[in-house]
Amino acid sequence: MACRTVCQLLQRRLASSAASVRLSAAEERGRRSAVFSREQARQRSLYPRTEKIEVTLQIPGLQGTLLVMNKGLSTPHSCARHLTEWYVTSSALALVDGKPWSLHQPLTQSCSLSLLAFKDTDPLLVNQAYWRSCAALLGQVLQDAFKEDFSVELLRLPEVLVTSGAFCCDVVLDPQLDAWNPSEESLRSLTRGAQQLIHRDLPWEPLEVAPPVALEVFSHSRCKQEEVEEKSAQSPKGTVILYRCGDHVLLSGGPLVARTGLCSQYEVTAIHRLGEGKWGLHRRAQGLSLPLQQQVRAQICRKCFSQCMKHLLDVFECQ
Repeated sequence: MACRTVCQLLQRRLASSAASVRLSAAEERGRRSAVFSREQARQRSLYPRTEKIEVTLQIPGLQGTLLVMNKGLSTPHSCARHLTEWYVTSSALALVDGKPWSLHQPLTQSCSLSLLAFKDTDPLLVNQAYWRSCAALLGQVLQDAFKEDFSVELLRLPEVLVTSGAFCCDVVLDPQLDAWNPSEESLRSLTRGAQQLIHRDLPWEPLEVAPPVALEVFSHSRCKQEEVEEKSAQSPKGTVILYRCGDHVLLSGGPLVARTGLCSQYEVTAIHRLGEGKWGLHRRAQGLSLPLQQQVRAQICRKCFSQCMKHLLDVFECQ
């Protein structure tokens, strides 16, 4: 009994010491990504032998087509590669047995599969995933935008309706920046950062993990640790879904689209002060974007895209 008490005390001291060590933003991103890679490799090792599953396509023109794929390794994106190039480049999200599913999330059993694109008759699920993805991209840009001596704490992504007119990302900046108000040039710089990530066409890699893994990923963020505990308590399986884009790891309230390259015209339009909150001065960054498949339709207003964005924000203020 005494030994157990001593061990618990040592664990608490070690955890406290780890939390007190301040890592640079780059070091913290690298550490989180390394934990993600380690858990990803562990999960893949659970399928040492190739086991086949049957995937039945529920796609117009391919209804009932059967694909034989690899359990725990093949993804909806892998299935798309067995079809035409159009499905590879246009698919943003999948339905697996009727449930929304990331294109890069491995399939673990025989199932039915639909591939969803922005120009589908009912694009609601794709649009919701796109809005979350744009917000996640904005969070990544904000974390990369400031000098290493300034901390940036991403709060949970607010669930904002597509019809609200703007995707949003809540953030707490270093207290040294409490007096900072973003200029037009600052917003343009954030926009350029987002466009660079879009140009790199990075995948959003999903990974379903147990809470201890997620807590290790976010060991230096009290805010994210609370979010992990809440999401795992609400999950029927007691797990949470992490996403990685480049070396940036995040939590999301739902599936994201396949890759950053599906975003097209993207603009960061405003950063509002929400006032003092639990973690400091809360701010809300806002932006608007159009998906790649709707780029041609938007060409007519490319020169005044920024002005259109600002007008929309006046009409649809994000609450």
